[in-house]
Amino acid sequence: MAAFTIAAGTGNWFSALALGVTLLKCLLIPTYHSTDFEVHRNWLAITHSLPISQWYYEATSEWTLDYPPFFAWFEYILSHVAKYFDQEMLNVRNLNYSSSRTLLFQRFSVIFMDVLFVYAVHECCKCIDGKKVGKELTEKPKFILSVLLLWNFGLLIVDHIHFQYNGFLFGLMLLSIARLFQKRHMEGAFLFAVLLHFKHIYLYVAPAYGVYLLRSYCFTANKPDGSIRWNSFSFVRVISLGLVVFLVSALSLGPFLALNQLPQVFSRLFPFKRGLCHAYWAPNFWALYNALDKVLSVIGLKLKFLDPNNIPKASMTSGLVQQFQHTVLPSVTPLATLICTLIAILPSIFCLWFKPQGPRGFLRCLTLCALSSFMFGWHVHEKAILLAILPMSLLSVQKAGDASIFLILTTTGHYSLFPLLFTAPELPIKILLMLLFTIYSISSLKTLFRKEKPLFNWMETFYLLGLGPLEVCCEFVFPFTSWKVKYPFLPLLLTSVYCAVGITYAWLKLYVSVLIDPPVGKTKKQ
Repeated sequence: MAAFTIAAGTGNWFSALALGVTLLKCLLIPTYHSTDFEVHRNWLAITHSLPISQWYYEATSEWTLDYPPFFAWFEYILSHVAKYFDQEMLNVRNLNYSSSRTLLFQRFSVIFMDVLFVYAVHECCKCIDGKKVGKELTEKPKFILSVLLLWNFGLLIVDHIHFQYNGFLFGLMLLSIARLFQKRHMEGAFLFAVLLHFKHIYLYVAPAYGVYLLRSYCFTANKPDGSIRWNSFSFVRVISLGLVVFLVSALSLGPFLALNQLPQVFSRLFPFKRGLCHAYWAPNFWALYNALDKVLSVIGLKLKFLDPNNIPKASMTSGLVQQFQHTVLPSVTPLATLICTLIAILPSIFCLWFKPQGPRGFLRCLTLCALSSFMFGWHVHEKAILLAILPMSLLSVQKAGDASIFLILTTTGHYSLFPLLFTAPELPIKILLMLLFTIYSISSLKTLFRKEKPLFNWMETFYLLGLGPLEVCCEFVFPFTSWKVKYPFLPLLLTSVYCAVGITYAWLKLYVSVLIDPPVGKTKKQ
């Protein structure tokens, strides 16, 4: 606390927070890393060793290049630094290659790229309403938001233990959000367009960007009741936005269009043959659907309503990424998930258009788009929950209702990431880091909104406390039972289903809040 007081006196508290988390990231360098480490090493080798015409065809490794072209070029640039660390990591045929220098390069490259994330958080803090300003530094909304973003537990373990490059990508997203808050719409649109060509998962939130920019930028004025003044439509602004998107897309996809390789690129970006769910079920609607199908199939076999010989061999709990058939419930196709996702997103888009609430309304719509896509999307990864948690952090320090939803979402969503770190040495690390982040989040937001009603009701408190016994059962009890051999999937199933309940609840609670909130009327936009 004394350190923060000194930092506050000199105006450097933000730098202290950023430096502190950077040091923590350095301490995590020796920890376990997943197959994503080899994925990105292979992409370094592909982009460095092969001509661009072979990037999206190369298949020596099973970890083929399946990110958009900007990320491929990012790997290409990194590879020209990597060669000074260990040239062997850039050999396409050196599958599963690892060395101490390779480890250091890849770990430090993630840490270095987080500079963009730190800058984006700083810009987002400028956009926070300062009405709720406490006397103490630690009670100020900007300080709380900085900790919630910079020290986000999920981002720490996914990027700096599990290994990925999400930090600078979320930095681009947060920076684009900040620019929209600052009425710098063209910059926000440009940054988001660039982001889409780095990682296409951000298509989940593209509807929120498109509708908001059309509503708030292309229409330059509202009526006194907040509805659109149709004669204020600006063709110049629409053309400007379209030109930005076109030029970014042309820069990204143009070389592959010239090579007549766009179909191949898109087949890598959208591999629908991977199946409905990832090896570990993301805690969404389909996890509940799969669990129900499993329960019904067991009951059906016990009551002899089902023939064991007709049960599909592909099991949802086998840990394999594959297409499969449900046993009792109708099997789900990619088209079905797309329709469900669109239906889930539409009400939030409707509210953004007809019930404008300014940038805050956009941020809530963006979060709902991310959550809806997470809930109903095809082959959703558990890590995608961060796409909703991080923007929700900005809302959590502005309104008590949003803070409540954020705490339920972030606690449940972060716990759902635990199976990513399944090695024994990382067990105390993940438990300690999550406890520290969760305790801080709850205590700081309770202090910020102490004059309002409690953030949790008894049911929500009971549910969140249930994560403790669930962790004890999965990590400390189950391994010593006879079920470990017969039902090895059970801890993953319990974690996925339990967390799916909490995330679904948070999604519904946020939706209700968005639907009942009145529009904010403004007669003129800047």
